[in-house]
Amino acid sequence: MWNESKITGLLGIKYPILLGPMGGGFSTPQLLAAVSNAGGLGSFGAYTFTAEQILEADKAIRMLTDKPYNINLWVSDVDEGLADFSEQSLTKIKELFQPYFDELGIPMPNLDTNIASKFEKQVEAIFKIRPAVFSFIFGIPSKEILDEARRLGIKTVGAATTLDEALLLEEANVDAIVAAGFEAGGHRPSFLRPASESLTGTFALIQQLKAKVKTPVIAAGGIVDGKGIAAAFTLGADAVQLGTAFLVTDESNASPLHKAKILSDEAKYTVLSKSLTGRMGRMIRNRISEEVSNETEVLPFPLQTRLIGPLREAALLRGKKDMINFWSGQKTVNLRHTKASELMASLVAETKEILRY
Repeated sequence: MWNESKITGLLGIKYPILLGPMGGGFSTPQLLAAVSNAGGLGSFGAYTFTAEQILEADKAIRMLTDKPYNINLWVSDVDEGLADFSEQSLTKIKELFQPYFDELGIPMPNLDTNIASKFEKQVEAIFKIRPAVFSFIFGIPSKEILDEARRLGIKTVGAATTLDEALLLEEANVDAIVAAGFEAGGHRPSFLRPASESLTGTFALIQQLKAKVKTPVIAAGGIVDGKGIAAAFTLGADAVQLGTAFLVTDESNASPLHKAKILSDEAKYTVLSKSLTGRMGRMIRNRISEEVSNETEVLPFPLQTRLIGPLREAALLRGKKDMINFWSGQKTVNLRHTKASELMASLVAETKEILRY
């Protein structure tokens, strides 16, 4: 049967369909539970959460499902360049963005370059709650962390944007690898080379990985329906991961404006930009992404996010959609389901009809 794969056996799920672990506040326990209860693997993006917030989120999740689920973290949640970022560069970049703040009539936020990583404390929370799956992007956790996850019976899943990254993940003995194609919405989780140099498409990346690694491969990027799932499986993927298709459902925490934008004709114009967070990600183009090129220096992550945060909030209040970043993958045509359970049912039915086994 099409739905019996290495991943379903490994993760204890019925269908090899995974919810993309959308961070930045887009994940909800309700969305995770809807996917897990329908036989897939629900996921929760927790990279912005404190350890205490992860524990609280897990309590909410367990009230909604008793099925396997995944918690996702960022191994590198603070850019190394932030430690010695010069005051001169900070001033220059603030001056670059000052006109946007002036236009909205809000003050520039006070910015402190002293930002500590939350990752180690977050991992401690993961070990306390013991989700079925611990996934991560932007690097590989230490051997000690991976060994402890294994001891606790937690499956580990890393993300690769290139074959070289996948080979390192396999060397680290992760249980599965997400082949993160450049079509995907949100941040590019590259960790060996700059994201701008790691732009392999999903279907090419699946084939590269399947030719060189033995670890199960999860295809991600540009997949929103049964046709995409069937194509990924035909090329050798052991599972698929969908983000944008679930982002527009009622259960996601994306704003109504964000969902409407993805479902509009404007969603065909996506770009890879670092202008909004300091790390390259795929979003629907806006005025800032058009005016601040990727060659322009911006603040390291997450300081750039802290600079843009007040601007985004003010733009939302004033209806200035051209200043808001709307994350989205490249494939948005034919998105029609607004209930996560209905989307899951449709994905299963469409894939079964196409593959017919």
